[in-house]
Amino acid sequence: MDGREELAVRFEAERGRLGAVARRMLGSTAEAEDAVQEAWLRLERVDAAEVENLPGWLTTVVSRICLDVLRARKTEVAVVEGVVDGPEAEAELVEEVGRAMLVVLDRLGPAERVAFVLHDGFAVPFDEIGPIVGRNAVAAKKLASRARQRVKGAEPERGTGDRQVVEAFLAAARGGDLDALLAVLAPDVVRRADPAALPAGRPTVLRGADAVARETRVIGRRARFGVPVLVDGAVGAAIAPDGRLRLLLRFTVRDGRVAGFEVIADPARLAAAQVTLLD
Repeated sequence: MDGREELAVRFEAERGRLGAVARRMLGSTAEAEDAVQEAWLRLERVDAAEVENLPGWLTTVVSRICLDVLRARKTEVAVVEGVVDGPEAEAELVEEVGRAMLVVLDRLGPAERVAFVLHDGFAVPFDEIGPIVGRNAVAAKKLASRARQRVKGAEPERGTGDRQVVEAFLAAARGGDLDALLAVLAPDVVRRADPAALPAGRPTVLRGADAVARETRVIGRRARFGVPVLVDGAVGAAIAPDGRLRLLLRFTVRDGRVAGFEVIADPARLAAAQVTLLD
């Protein structure tokens, strides 16, 4: 076995771990695979004999590639989201990371996300994370701590009963179950929505359990991509068909039923909402 073949074998032994790192950083299997392949191309261009710690070197390279991708997403000219996972890859990613976690991670700044994933997900020390994100170890620790505060699960302000109601609503919406929807909606329920969340011609305000249930049964198929989260401290739901937030649902629960809910689709409102994991 020559040197290049040996290097390829060593790289393949790291591929699974590197893919896991990149998937958590990017929230996309396709982009993660591209990042790992780019790391291999860069490895081929260096003198491997000078690389004392190959796993660490590869982690650094993949992380920097991911950081560049995340930063590119923040620019107006980059079209990073042109790379889309297929349904099977998306399902595997959701199962591996969790849809709610993907949503919350996607709301972190690039450096925060990289620092948090590396430290909390893969136990990389901060003195190694610092150079990756262009900070010293102390600043890298602060980045991860800030991200952890934004990510960590918490109990809703109004208790666990609201969560059960929201989960029941999502389950009924996923199944298109009219009776189950009527059971979870208050008779005088009010649905409000940003225009962007609705098909053309649908009213932004809809009142009454029957009308709301029938609408939800028809256009609520997106609920299969829904997951309960905390929205501004209260139990809500995030609709994230590809692990990236598309809609937020903010609920008002009264006497064990949904008394009202708002569907938020406006990008500025989505960006302003505080979304964290449920404990």
